[in-house]
Amino acid sequence: MFRLLKSYWIYLFSFLFIVVNSVLIANEFYYLAIIPFVLVIIFMAFFNLDKLMWFVVFSTPLSLNIEEFAVGGIGMYLPTEPLMFGIMILFFLKLIHSTTFDKRIIYHPVTLAILINLIWIFITSITSEMPLVSFKFLLARLWFVVCFYFIGIQLLKVKNNYKIFFWAYLIPLTFIIVYSVIRLAGYGFQEKPAHWVMQPFFKDHTSYGAILAMYFPFLWLFTNKRYPTYYKIFSYILIGVFSVGLILSYTRAAWVSLIAALVLFLIYKYRIKFKVLLFIAGSGLIMLALSWNSIVMDLERNNQDSSDNLSEHVESISNVSTDASNLERLNRWSSAWRMFQERPFFGWGPGTYVFQYAPFQLSNETTIISTNAGENGNAHSEYIGPLAESGVIGSLSIILIIILVYYRGSMLYHRLPKGELKNVVLATLLGLLTYVVHGLMNNYLDTDKASVPFWGFIALIVAIDIYHDKGLLDSKAQ
Repeated sequence: MFRLLKSYWIYLFSFLFIVVNSVLIANEFYYLAIIPFVLVIIFMAFFNLDKLMWFVVFSTPLSLNIEEFAVGGIGMYLPTEPLMFGIMILFFLKLIHSTTFDKRIIYHPVTLAILINLIWIFITSITSEMPLVSFKFLLARLWFVVCFYFIGIQLLKVKNNYKIFFWAYLIPLTFIIVYSVIRLAGYGFQEKPAHWVMQPFFKDHTSYGAILAMYFPFLWLFTNKRYPTYYKIFSYILIGVFSVGLILSYTRAAWVSLIAALVLFLIYKYRIKFKVLLFIAGSGLIMLALSWNSIVMDLERNNQDSSDNLSEHVESISNVSTDASNLERLNRWSSAWRMFQERPFFGWGPGTYVFQYAPFQLSNETTIISTNAGENGNAHSEYIGPLAESGVIGSLSIILIIILVYYRGSMLYHRLPKGELKNVVLATLLGLLTYVVHGLMNNYLDTDKASVPFWGFIALIVAIDIYHDKGLLDSKAQ
């Protein structure tokens, strides 16, 4: 009898909601329709956090920056960032309530490096030229790190969750590639439209190409004989789709990053010793120093601008005499360096480069695409940007994270026996390297598109490093 009464109440409330919502929609008020979605999200946050996290991953390639639609000048990606903020709050509340967190995660060298970076961002937000902007930057960095590093480790220690993590991002990303290529076909596959056909999902072709490159190694991972036939067939199809997407993105930095990943793959495959790599790197630097003048002259003679022709577009990579994109990147780097020279220790404040760099531009370095408002990107480097915004420690802390990830990841790869985990670690290190290299020329870690895979990849390496002795056999994430 009691169950029957409960059912009646559910039906009654559902009926009333439908009636009220229909009346409101008829009067052009649509917001009440969001309530069921919000209730489902709240329920998942408390009782199925893992599923909510996978929903966030799936939504990331499809998320939209409301700033692009001139919504009150707010820069936020929907629906992902509000969800990450809520998940972060729940994480902190859980820590306060239970005060239990795996100390192996806290004391892991990569975690310590990440905490150093966050602490320094906090300190330089206090000393910032624009504290409000800097604390907003810190808050965004926190929800990325909390959700996809700290919570990510808890999720990714479950044996097969890495597959869910990758496919949840890969599937919507594939639809965006198809969407972009179809749009580009309408413009005859020209280079200029390729800069924006992926909108509104990606701001431009460089961020789009960077993410495609990050996931490319994982497609090869799933062609391994250890995976079911349908995995392999689907992966080969996606390799073709992603190859077309990468080529037609006209993103030179993404192409270069994949070459770097191939070199790293050969280093791991043939187990080239570190002292050999050090010798090669040292010899290369000496040859570079001895040949510097002739190299500069050759670069200055290269006047091949970006082009629809792929061979000419590749050649334009080294054009620092007429290519506006390359020259503007140099202009941004030079401005960042002068900002660093003026405030070398604390910098100008996290997230403030775009608002502060204009006075540091020199007239002889500006280009036809230069701006004083910073509409065309930030400092164009994940390493030079922090140098201007958070000083020398800010830049070194980012580099330290990367060094420790590859140090621990390489040790992990070499000590793991042949099998699934070894291949997963290799694919993760290769995918992450594409962004590490891309980060020399662009910076996207202030967006969900790049931060979700970047911190997630690092979390996967750390999770395997900590829990691999158990074989990742936990049946449920904590």
